[in-house]
Amino acid sequence: MTPDVILILSILTITVVLLIAEWIPMEVTALLSLGAVALTGLVSPVEALSGFSNPAVVTVWAVFILSGGLTRTGVANVIGRFVLRLAGSKETLMIIVIRTTAGVMSAVMNNVAVAALMLPVVMDIARHTGSPPSRLLMPLAYGSLLGGLTTQIGTPPNILVSEALREAGLKSFTFFDFTPVGLSLMFSGIVFMALIGRHLLPQRDVAKESTDRKKIDWQDQFDLQERLFQVRVPRDSILVNKTLAQVKMGSVLGWNVIGITRGGRTLLAPGPGDILQAGDRLTVEGRIENLNELNNWQQLTIEPGGIDLQKPYSKEIKIGEVLLPVNSRYVGSTLNSLGFRARFGVNVLALRRNDQVKRTNLADEPLLRGDMLLMAGPADRLEEFEPRAGFEQFRYVEGSELSDVYNLHERLMVMQIPPESTLVGKSLKESRLGDALGSRVLGILRGSDPIIMPEPDEVLQADDRLLVEGRLSDFEILQGLEQLEIERRNQPNIEKLVSREMGVLEAILSPQTTLERKTLRQINFREKFGLNVLALWRRGQAYRSNLRDVELRFGDALLLFGPRNKLQLLGHESDFIVLTESAQEELRLEKMKLSTVIMAGILLPVIFGWVPIYIAAVVGAALMVLTGCLTMDEAYRQIEWKAVFLIAGMLPLGTALDKTGAARLIAEGVVALVGPLGPNAVMLGLVALTFLATCFVPTAALVVLMAPIVFNTSTNMGLSPYGLIMAIAMAASASFTTPISHPANILVMGPGGYRFVDYLKVGGLLTLLILVVLMVVMPVFWPLVP
Repeated sequence: MTPDVILILSILTITVVLLIAEWIPMEVTALLSLGAVALTGLVSPVEALSGFSNPAVVTVWAVFILSGGLTRTGVANVIGRFVLRLAGSKETLMIIVIRTTAGVMSAVMNNVAVAALMLPVVMDIARHTGSPPSRLLMPLAYGSLLGGLTTQIGTPPNILVSEALREAGLKSFTFFDFTPVGLSLMFSGIVFMALIGRHLLPQRDVAKESTDRKKIDWQDQFDLQERLFQVRVPRDSILVNKTLAQVKMGSVLGWNVIGITRGGRTLLAPGPGDILQAGDRLTVEGRIENLNELNNWQQLTIEPGGIDLQKPYSKEIKIGEVLLPVNSRYVGSTLNSLGFRARFGVNVLALRRNDQVKRTNLADEPLLRGDMLLMAGPADRLEEFEPRAGFEQFRYVEGSELSDVYNLHERLMVMQIPPESTLVGKSLKESRLGDALGSRVLGILRGSDPIIMPEPDEVLQADDRLLVEGRLSDFEILQGLEQLEIERRNQPNIEKLVSREMGVLEAILSPQTTLERKTLRQINFREKFGLNVLALWRRGQAYRSNLRDVELRFGDALLLFGPRNKLQLLGHESDFIVLTESAQEELRLEKMKLSTVIMAGILLPVIFGWVPIYIAAVVGAALMVLTGCLTMDEAYRQIEWKAVFLIAGMLPLGTALDKTGAARLIAEGVVALVGPLGPNAVMLGLVALTFLATCFVPTAALVVLMAPIVFNTSTNMGLSPYGLIMAIAMAASASFTTPISHPANILVMGPGGYRFVDYLKVGGLLTLLILVVLMVVMPVFWPLVP
């Protein structure tokens, strides 16, 4: 084993571990592997960057745009609605029609786009027929995956292996070369789901009888009733005449106020600006026991006399001021959405706007042009603001200006944590002190070594003295919350909140969303959309409290409550898929015939071999934009950039495996292990390995890594590479076993209420069936022995 082989295998191992663990984004892992093979000299700089101009990569992003054009002009919707209308209400027939429709559409469209497109249609069918969505959505996802196997552009692995053959000096696959095997697998999958798989599907989200009445279907899935209760505002409460934003129930208690009953009338989905009055009954979703946490803050002792802000600060920590100019990219953002502390390494102490100074509740305050930010942090981090784009006029602020202009001394307090406090041993984030006081803890005075700008995970200790910016009135608010009276007699009923004006709707993050890894608080969801998030369903589990600080993930299902007109408007947001067809964004139906002609016009030359597929796809994508089927912004959003960067970054790793001889070494090991058992055993071993790896490794990356191994194995054994490489592509695309093995599986997980084990049961058996059919069918159409 040469040093180069050892090196590339080490890089490969680290890359695979990072892809499985997802400690960093997968596309970043791919780019790091690209840099690693280039910097170590395993490939040339030109070879390292060749992935971005690789015809397979170009074809992938162009097909995304073509799929988007068919979607936005309503072609797929019309086909889907027409065919699904034929299904009737019989479950077996519905499953067959859904899988067939999704499969046919996936032959020429991206399979994730097909699943996203048909999701609202299938949800509406489930409602109209009384069928549980969980009985129909997994067949939809699996149907879209199997349909992608039938053509050259149906799935990225098919595109990648076709290009791999061309680069290896072999004849590339044509458009319909995948069709015989793909249709066999697709038909087998349909039969399996209709006869066996449907009996393994769960019965969740069902409008079933309970206590002599029908429950609303989503109530079973999200289990809302156990978290609903009412509290009353006492007549002498400090909370009277305060807005919901001022009392901070969401940040302090993790409660979601979904209704205010006053004088026999109920205001549903109240906004942050609605004012509380004496005797109000609040319908709340959350944990009653969170009231006990208020005792944590009552145990703190406030030291009299305050403190000079600069006193605990070391020589390294300075205070400075910076201007937000008119053209700043940060105008309209909030400190929270920017992740200001983590991004710039400084704390914002105050905001000066004209002659007004704001010193608390800054995290969610939208920044305006002309705002002055007062910041504290290390001198070197502060000085970075002087040349930083988006900011101007940085200067240090010292001495009397802090008290005369910003009046910080009025808001600074030192609070001590007694040894018996339940806050001892909790991190700052867990304590939620910052949320309770509307500001950050600026420092922890612990012995002779103060902790300036403590991190959120800093653990509190007995006798810690916390330097905070706040007011005694903030503690009065906390006392007012503690005095809220729980209404034991009146148990609110979620069904009674739904009316002609107010409704409940499920929505999921779209494949093109820009909101992944952001919190509802960071995107100002309540203020922006005027809707309450009642619950979140993620990977088989419902979350119903403290949702404002939960990072959103692709596949999350949000249960939303609010005015029906605002629920309708959410369907126009490209970041969400609203799970009812009536709320979908308006389509460009007048462009339907045009997009159909464009798609047919690029496929025919490819089918007859007149034009390479990557050229035809790029021309087709350009025509979709040029003719108005898509805008340029929509075209950019349709491209799954993660997949593009993942493939482009992994291709040099595959090149390095081949050039260093590592692929040949692995192939020789495969031949030595299963070669004596014959060609079919070799194919079985490679296919089984691919099926197993799809549970952890992205399919496109897997195909890139397996291709050089397959070519070396076929050379060593004197086999035809066509059957082997196609089998690998089919196995990589048939990702059924886990929800994380393919985005289409994640997409339906929330709306279907699926759990991990559901994919193991249904997808595991389907995978075994596909493996058997593949082993039988592949040698018939693509013999391994020339």
